[in-house]
Amino acid sequence: SRHLVSKQPKFTSLGIIVLSTMQVTALILALMMSSASAVDESKGQVAANPIRRVVNLLQDMQKKVEAEGKKEKELFEKFMCYCKNGATELEAAVGAAGNKVPKLESSLAGAEALQDQLVKDAATAKLAVADAKQAMAKATGLREKENTIFEKDSADYEANIAALKKAIAAIESGMAGKFLQTRSSTLMALQQLAINRDMSSADRDMLSAFLAQGTGYAPRSGDIVGILKQLLETMEKELADMTAAEEKAVKDFDLLIAAKNKELDANTNAIESKTERWAELGLEIVELKEDLDDTKKALGENQVFLAEIAKSCSTKEEEWNQRCKVRAEEMLAIGETIKILNDDDALDLFKKTLPTPAFLQTRSSTINMRRRAIQVLKSARQHGSDPHLDFIVLSLSSKSGGHFDKIVTMIDEMVALLTREQVEDEVKKAWCGKTMDKAEDEQKALERKVADLVTAQDDGKDTIETLSDEIEALIDGIKKLDKQVAEANEQRHEENTEYKESMAGNVAAKKLLELAKDRLAQFYTPKLAKGAAASLADVMMHSASMAAPPPPPETWGAYQKKSEESGGVVMMLTIMIKDVDKEITESKVEEEEAQKEYETLIGDSAMKRRRDTQSLGDKESSKADLEEVLHRMAKEEKSTKMEVVATAERLRDLHMECDWLLSNFQVRKEARSGEIDALKNAKAVLSGAE
Repeated sequence: SRHLVSKQPKFTSLGIIVLSTMQVTALILALMMSSASAVDESKGQVAANPIRRVVNLLQDMQKKVEAEGKKEKELFEKFMCYCKNGATELEAAVGAAGNKVPKLESSLAGAEALQDQLVKDAATAKLAVADAKQAMAKATGLREKENTIFEKDSADYEANIAALKKAIAAIESGMAGKFLQTRSSTLMALQQLAINRDMSSADRDMLSAFLAQGTGYAPRSGDIVGILKQLLETMEKELADMTAAEEKAVKDFDLLIAAKNKELDANTNAIESKTERWAELGLEIVELKEDLDDTKKALGENQVFLAEIAKSCSTKEEEWNQRCKVRAEEMLAIGETIKILNDDDALDLFKKTLPTPAFLQTRSSTINMRRRAIQVLKSARQHGSDPHLDFIVLSLSSKSGGHFDKIVTMIDEMVALLTREQVEDEVKKAWCGKTMDKAEDEQKALERKVADLVTAQDDGKDTIETLSDEIEALIDGIKKLDKQVAEANEQRHEENTEYKESMAGNVAAKKLLELAKDRLAQFYTPKLAKGAAASLADVMMHSASMAAPPPPPETWGAYQKKSEESGGVVMMLTIMIKDVDKEITESKVEEEEAQKEYETLIGDSAMKRRRDTQSLGDKESSKADLEEVLHRMAKEEKSTKMEVVATAERLRDLHMECDWLLSNFQVRKEARSGEIDALKNAKAVLSGAE
């Protein structure tokens, strides 16, 4: 009975019931049975003609179907109008978006290309600005150099011209002799001009001879004045040309600087305008990208919606055609049924076959019992519809007659089924609660594990970074230590070499001094000459005892050795030998101390290097181990995240499976309890209970 389902009327998307021909026939029979049960038992009179009542009901049904058809036609026409207008608007929107996308893409590409070109143009303008500034600086330096040369040359020309004018005036006034005798700066300038200026040999000789004369000057003023005036005219012309050239150079320089300033201003303005335009293009590009993205999204959504509208409208049109066909069949069935029932032969037949009022009275108690049972069962529908309950109601509503044993059996089976379903719901509810709690606990544990792994990895990365810095510091320290040791080795080698050279020189100097001292002793103190060195006192004493005897008067004086002088020399040599010995001793002590310090430094450096190398190895090993641990932790984090996802999916599946049951458990329980009570009450009614 669990799988038995009563044949239900068909429902369309508009919510209107469409009855088949068989259902119409069953309805007619039900109406006929209901009309028969409407006999007034108290008065014992038969109601109006039942066939006429059926015909009236069928006519009402016919009118109702026609009215529903008109209403559905209006709804269908509105829906199709929506399809037509909505599709047209969507097609227009899709077309507009389709045309807009290429334009936006083209505009975006153009804007990006223009932005790149602006960057290149700005860079070119910056180079031009730099070139202009460099050219201006170069031109300014050259102009200053040329102006310095002009100032010097023009000053020389003006001095020479003044000297020429003064000389010409002196010669013309008859003061040439005095002018030549004064040896003034003017005369010296003229002599220099006679040497340096470009003129004929005859003029140069004549002018030189004139300037070289003194008081014996013989007047030849005419030729000399002519030469000087010619020279003055030439120099004045050269000075004028030089001044004109300088003025032209100044003018050209001013024009160049003005042009370069104009170019500099233009390029600076271009840089500013292009930079500003580049920024504006950046904003335009962002807006174009956003517009393009929005347009593409809207285009995709409109295309999908347009396809859905086309599909929905096509389906709705097919549904409408099918409904019109079914409604026409229904109207035909109702009309033919009315025709059949209104036929004269049929009316005569119904008069002979329809039940009498006495028969109706005998059936009234059974009908009342059915109605009470149906009412009890329908009262259980307040918690929802149940196909099994509906089937029992339909069986009770049947007018085929018969005993209620089969229905009572169905009620017992349904009570057992509802009880079993309630037990299954309770078992599943407990399982859902336990399983979902376990899954949620697992998910929280996995999420905590992921968080711990992330924290541990962050700490590990910080530790690796610290180790890397320490390793780098150790490597730098070892390199610096090696460099210091190498410098110390080189310094020690140089000091030792210098010590050896100094010792060799001191020893050689000592031997040489001793040799010199011994040589003097061989002459002045032969007895002491055999010793390596004699004391100053011995030398002085020997010098006193070896004084020469008085010379004979009859001959030259006796030869006297320079004993006193040699004693002083020997004393000086002895002091020098002691100084050398002292320096040798001090050098040895300094060398030994330097060697000890060097050995201490080398030993300490070697020990420090061993410690740093060992620490470096330990830190590198720790870093490698930590990197391996981080790698494992990253893999573990990935796998744990996958487990979290899997657990979340499993929890989602559990929610999909259990949420409805858990939220509706009490309602379903109460509904089942109500159904069971209704079924038991219906069974009691059918069994004859009050």
